[in-house]
Amino acid sequence: MSVSLYYSAQRATPLTDAESASVARIVAARTASFPYDDEESLYLYDRDADAPQEIVDGSTKMPFDPARLMPVIAHVLDSVAELRRAIPDAEWRVHLDDLDVPWDETEGYTLPGMRDAALIAELKAVRDGEGDSAMR
Repeated sequence: MSVSLYYSAQRATPLTDAESASVARIVAARTASFPYDDEESLYLYDRDADAPQEIVDGSTKMPFDPARLMPVIAHVLDSVAELRRAIPDAEWRVHLDDLDVPWDETEGYTLPGMRDAALIAELKAVRDGEGDSAMR
């Protein structure tokens, strides 16, 4: 079973040309800086003409590798936070399957432990078979 991060922004007015250019610039830069070539990164769906109020909409499938999970979550949430800051007057929704990801004006989108070096090291140890008992 896969887990995905979903993100969307809605508002009554469509993106301006300047906002569209900002979104394209952010997506290109964040995709280029993504740490794993073989994992899914920030992905925006094509605009749906039947839902003009949906100005940004996308998802990212989370990796199965526990050592990659937190870096991917952090990178994608940072990307979505940058998008939100570029389009602040929209109504944003970000969620990891059924779990809403909270917004913080200072931190952006964040989940507990997503930058915790000890947790990331423990997840790497689990992947490598060294930390099975530590996670039980």
